[in-house]
Amino acid sequence: MKELVEVIAKALVENPDEVVVTERTEDDELIVELRVAPADMGKVIGKQGRIAKAIRSVVKAAQARTDEKVVVDIVQ
Repeated sequence: MKELVEVIAKALVENPDEVVVTERTEDDELIVELRVAPADMGKVIGKQGRIAKAIRSVVKAAQARTDEKVVVDIVQ
């Protein structure tokens, strides 16, 4: 999942070198944290959170094969 989120985020931002994606497991959940440059935060979130929701939908569709819950957090 980390690679998927990283590819999507790098395609959206102006500073792809500053995209950092980390994974951690907590209570039977895989938590994927996405960090981008402050100037790119709006591009990743989108108007009314539409881009963030789309990223989460793509990850949810990919997660359907693995039977584990995946949560995408966009961190400042």
